[in-house]
Amino acid sequence: MIGVAVLGSTGSIGENTLDVLARHPDRFRVVALAANRNAAKLADQVIRWRPDYAVLADETAVPELNERLARAGRTGTRVLAGESALVEVASLPEAHYVMAAIVGAAGLRSTFAAAKAGKRLLLANKESLVMAGPLLIAAARESGATLLPVDSEHSAIFQCLPANARTGESPKGVRRVLLTASGGPFLDWPMERLAACTPEQACAHPNWVMGRKISVDSATLMNKGLELIEAVLLFGLDPSQVEVVVHRQSIVHSLVEYIDGSVLAQLGSPDMRTPIAYALAWPERLSSGVEFLDLIRAARLEFCAPDVERFRCLALAQTAARAGGLSPAILNAANEVAVQAFLERRLNFLDIARVSEAVLARMTGGPVRGLDEVLGADAEARRLARERIPTLQSRERGAHA
Repeated sequence: MIGVAVLGSTGSIGENTLDVLARHPDRFRVVALAANRNAAKLADQVIRWRPDYAVLADETAVPELNERLARAGRTGTRVLAGESALVEVASLPEAHYVMAAIVGAAGLRSTFAAAKAGKRLLLANKESLVMAGPLLIAAARESGATLLPVDSEHSAIFQCLPANARTGESPKGVRRVLLTASGGPFLDWPMERLAACTPEQACAHPNWVMGRKISVDSATLMNKGLELIEAVLLFGLDPSQVEVVVHRQSIVHSLVEYIDGSVLAQLGSPDMRTPIAYALAWPERLSSGVEFLDLIRAARLEFCAPDVERFRCLALAQTAARAGGLSPAILNAANEVAVQAFLERRLNFLDIARVSEAVLARMTGGPVRGLDEVLGADAEARRLARERIPTLQSRERGAHA
């Protein structure tokens, strides 16, 4: 039996992971589940899966979890709390595989712990690579960990690369990678309408079911920008070798173009269980519960270039990718603060890019030397982003006065 720790189990990736695991009870055993603060959902998962450990990052939610488990008579699971607990379960000897699906910078330390412990690391937390990719790849290489991407686009690229390609090293014969983007819900909206859009509209993705933060990132195309940075680091590419193309149907998940003119693409229904199942079974394959692709029904596959003037976040990510070093971590931190402010209706949609651009311009990147340096840059970028938000709020109120 393969022991699996699911970090971020109550989010969409975590739930999809548990769905795939449920289809193969003779192969996998859940040894740990971890969430941020959703004690009710985590309790239900613990009762269903009976893991050895349950972790809440938010310690204030632990009493509720304990109460729910006690009422259900579930006393065999050890309840832990805080970031140190996430690191602990990511390093458990009995957790052979670790699904890293905690959203944002909050998942950085536990992802590193899994890499250092030599796990098969199923990487859905793209921010770990964006913030400290060279460090994470070096840690995995030193420990012998296997790093497998779970983002549908990076899983697609991985499946289309030569079988002997190594993480962080430029694959031979590859000319460029074509990273597909759905375009989100606002692809055809004019600028004036974008400025007035609501969080509910931004989170209504046309093809994928995702959490609120990543849904907003998809709407701004920042998600695709972060994926571009991730692809550069994960596959040892130059930023000029990664091109974003808009593909509304979300059927072609990404493509790899070779120097001989060949283009390999990975296609499938837009369902995260496919890349999750691939990462769990690699180099084999196993059933995932995903609906099989009907090309006749799909009929057409359309592609177009993204508009980086209207969707400035993608252009900012391209700039950060070229700069390298700490620049991607700075951009990621500023964006997280700005997106949260937008979700709380303290910032309009277009101001997400303005906050990120202002912070990126204020800070000097520099090389990535260690995790503490990365976290220091992250904290400073967040501080500057929070300072910027009241200025933009005042301007917005003045415009409507």
